This record gives sequence, structure tokens and C-alpha cells, in this order.
Amino acid sequence: MDVDADVDAVADELYGLVPGRFTAARDERAARARKAGQVQAARAIAGLRRPTRAAFASNLLVRRRPKEVAAFLELGEALRQAHRSLDGTQLKDLSHQRHVVVAALARTARQLAEEQGQAVSESVAHEVEQTLHAALAHPEAAEQWSSGRLTTALTPPVGFTGLPDTAPVRPQPAVTRADAPAKPKPSRKAEQRRARHEQARRTAEETGVEATAREAERREAEQEQRDHEQALAEADARVAEVERQLREAQTGQVEARRALAEATGRVRDAARAAGAARRKADAAADRLAELPGAEE
Repeated sequence: MDVDADVDAVADELYGLVPGRFTAARDERAARARKAGQVQAARAIAGLRRPTRAAFASNLLVRRRPKEVAAFLELGEALRQAHRSLDGTQLKDLSHQRHVVVAALARTARQLAEEQGQAVSESVAHEVEQTLHAALAHPEAAEQWSSGRLTTALTPPVGFTGLPDTAPVRPQPAVTRADAPAKPKPSRKAEQRRARHEQARRTAEETGVEATAREAERREAEQEQRDHEQALAEADARVAEVERQLREAQTGQVEARRALAEATGRVRDAARAAGAARRKADAAADRLAELPGAEE
């Protein structure tokens, strides 16, 4: 049995569900795998994280618009190639195309999510756009996005615009070794400072990405809390209505029992009165038959 294939199939199914159904479906699939003795698969399935609204909208776009996704991935590769070659003209053309395509795909993702009953706020829509920008900037981000299984929004590199930080540099005339000024060898302290600076920059980027992801999760949790509060209020209202109807039914039941008892008493009294009247009638008939001349 290919456990990875089983988990892959379950994950593909789960990330096609709206976020509100994800957790229950995931737990059910994990329990089913555990019951079947697939302990490793059950553990892997249970570890799948519920997608945020932005991640769900991004996943839905990938699943519902494969042609647009393929063209978008090609655009990302072209942008990265233009960056590597420092082709300024191509970068400007592709950058304009990038803005148009990202805006169009973000609108499509928002529409698809809303068709599934998932409201998309402006902040969520912004996260979808950021995810698309990240997919353009990095092949790894593009691979994550195109899998259709994101759990949270992606974040593009700091300062990513689709254009190089400076204009492309043209090659300068070659300088002979004799003419070239001697480059001073960087001191050990300078190298250490650069290393610390680079480490600090990477840490800042990583923590920034982590902070953005946690912020997205916080907003998602708050939205989920509001949804549950509304559902609870609606359930409380339905319970109150059912309790009111139950009280009315119980009152009606008591009244019906009292009316039945009264009617039963009247029937009993009427039966007794009818029996007494019948006995009197029979006695009167007997006396009449005993009178002289009754048979003449």
C-alpha cells in the first residue's frame, strides 16, 4: 500500500473544501485511516493544517483556472529570466503585464471564493495578491501556489517590484591587470560585520514572513470566531423559539387533560342519571301493569 499516495489523495480532497468543513473532514479521514491500521497515514492526515481564507481563495483559483495558472507560471519564469539577464526593456514590459495579470487573477479568486459562500474582505484580497506576487518572484513559491494546497498566504520578497533595484549595467571596457587599481582586502572585522548584517537581514525577512503569516491566521481565527458567534446566536434563537412552543404545547396539554377529565365526569354523571331514570321508568311500568283493569 502506497501510504504517501493515500495521504496525497486525501490532502487534494481536503484542500478543495471550504475552510469551515476542513477540520471535521480531516479528522474523519484521519480516524478512518487509523481504524484501517494505517497509523503513519493517519498521523500525516491529522497534521494537515486548515487553510486561511486567502489560502483557500488561492487554492480555488489554481483548481478552477488551470489555463490561466499555466500562463501565469510562464510569466513568472520570464520575469525571473529578465532579472537574471538584466534586460531592462523586457522587464518594463513584463512588469506592466504582471500588474494587469495579478489584478485580474485576484479578482477571479475573490469571485470564485464568494461563489462558494466565502466572504473575501479587502485584507484577504490583498493577501491573495501578495501570494501571486510571491509566486512570480520565486520558483519555490510558484510550486507551492500551483499545488493548490496552501495553508496560508505567501509573502513576496521585501521590496519585490518586478524590476531590478537599479538600471541594467552595461559591460565596461576591460581593464588590464597593470591598470587596475589594487583592491584592498577586506579586513576580518569588515567581513564579520557583513556576515552579521546578512544574517540580520535574513532573520528580519524570515520573521517578517512569519509575522505576516501569524497575522493572517489571527484574522482568520477572528473571522471564524465571529462566524461561530453568529451561529450560536441563531441556535440560541431557535432554542428559545422551540422552548416557547414547548411551553405552549405543555399548557395546551394540561388544559386538554382537564377538559377531558371534566368531560369524563359529565359522561359518568349522565350515565348514572340515565340509569336511574331507566330504573324509575321500569318501576312505573311495573306499577301500571299491576293496576286493576290494566289488561282490559
